[in-house]
Amino acid sequence: MGGTDDVTLRFWGVRGSIACPGPKTVRYGGNTSCLEVRCGPHLLILDAGTGLRGLDATLGGAAFDADLLMTHTHLDHVSGWPYFRTLSRPEARLVAWSGHLKPPHTPESVLDRFLRDPVTPLRRANLTATVAWRTFTVGETLEPRPGIVVRTAALNHPNGATGYRIEYAGRSICYVTDTEHVPGEPDRNVLGLIEGADIVVYDATYTDAEFPKFVTWGHSTWEEGVRLCNAAGVKTYVVFHHDPGHDDDTMDAIAADLERMRPGSVVAREGMVLRP
Repeated sequence: MGGTDDVTLRFWGVRGSIACPGPKTVRYGGNTSCLEVRCGPHLLILDAGTGLRGLDATLGGAAFDADLLMTHTHLDHVSGWPYFRTLSRPEARLVAWSGHLKPPHTPESVLDRFLRDPVTPLRRANLTATVAWRTFTVGETLEPRPGIVVRTAALNHPNGATGYRIEYAGRSICYVTDTEHVPGEPDRNVLGLIEGADIVVYDATYTDAEFPKFVTWGHSTWEEGVRLCNAAGVKTYVVFHHDPGHDDDTMDAIAADLERMRPGSVVAREGMVLRP
């Protein structure tokens, strides 16, 4: 067990849009967005994509009392929800946070659709854990657990999305996905959120060369992430939300270009652990 001031970040799903497991994505992984953040004794889960199943498998019968911070509820970010078996344990507790939805939609109503015929064989009755649903206005500062401060910012994505900055014991981790940049106009919301952060995980779905074909799709590029992190004085930049069409060889090439452009930056891989 780590100390009360330890902070770790583990990647369980690093892809965007759709899961793409297979021989061409072995090195980086094919599961969609899910990150585990440990702040001392506290567990925060960032998004509930298919990577959530891997996290769930590690929990076993250990006591579970955690917070889920959802950027948004597009399918690739919530498709792990029906397979989160920990929620079938009556003693388990989860607080689920969301700031992007507008009435009549709520996080509970959206995720409840996964628990009905004919979508999955699961039923709400099978999920016997205590789940508390929390909505907030994007831009608010949250305090989900003692000593943890979570700052939020609006992202540029269809139907809305939320960026998070988690601060604990003098360390900071930012999670900024999914968002689309405007070429030549740094996103002030993002810059304000990531200023001076230890780690920034950024939506780098495309390359700058690919980006013009995908304007309005709601995603950004790894090069824009470099520009933002340089402008904000970020320590470690993490390329994330890989396009499902980018195989391992493509990601290796991006990693090599990234190292030349901003040494010390990393490309997210499933299972990777970082400590700010």
